[in-house]
Amino acid sequence: MLPIRQTITSDIMLPGSSWELIVDVNGYKNEVTDELSTQAKSGRKFEIVDTLKHCKKDVQKVKVKLLEDGYTCFLSVKDLENNALSIQTWCPHLLNRNEIKSKLPKVLQWIEKASKHKNHYLWGGTIGPNFDCSGLIQSSFASEGIWLPRDAYQQEKFCKSIKFNVDTFDELIPGDLIFFGNKKKCTHVGLYKGNQLYWHSSGSKNGRNGIGLDHLQPTRKNKVSIFYRSILRSIGRVNVSHDGKSLP
Repeated sequence: MLPIRQTITSDIMLPGSSWELIVDVNGYKNEVTDELSTQAKSGRKFEIVDTLKHCKKDVQKVKVKLLEDGYTCFLSVKDLENNALSIQTWCPHLLNRNEIKSKLPKVLQWIEKASKHKNHYLWGGTIGPNFDCSGLIQSSFASEGIWLPRDAYQQEKFCKSIKFNVDTFDELIPGDLIFFGNKKKCTHVGLYKGNQLYWHSSGSKNGRNGIGLDHLQPTRKNKVSIFYRSILRSIGRVNVSHDGKSLP
């Protein structure tokens, strides 16, 4: 067992060891490419899953599990060196529906504030000012200590499904998540503001290339709202916070 608060170095990046980041880092899809998968802010905890991959020294990556959401990705050894501190244990901060409900106004305030910064859509973005759709949603809830899974399809499975009237949407309350996609899979997510409006970060194709506010009933002939209404899939309500276990 490593001494508590020991600084990470490449020689002690051992499987099963746990760490806390002291800088923001990028998380990559695999050990050989620089395709962004997610990002992790300073303060996030992670466990090393696998040993260093054998590749050029300056691009070595290590496989990790981010503990708050159970998400696996690869972090650059160069980025980690001297930029994380050892931890002995980690426990999830579990919240119930009433606790979550009390925090939703600030979650909505956070996402509105984020929208006012210059931004663009970034696949894998969770740190800001640039986000992908599920990264924006995860980060908005995490700002109040409410952890959700990382990806949109995981967030849909995690939430309580809400039946709704497609003409009125009366069943929705601010803070609900709106999921979009096809019959097979959820591919996009937004956060319900109220009055049939929702926040989301959408790409340049059929979207806004960043954070925007759109309408579930696009009577104003807004092309972005019309497109996403055409692929509306489900509504979910966040009743619990993530326990850190991996999801499909």
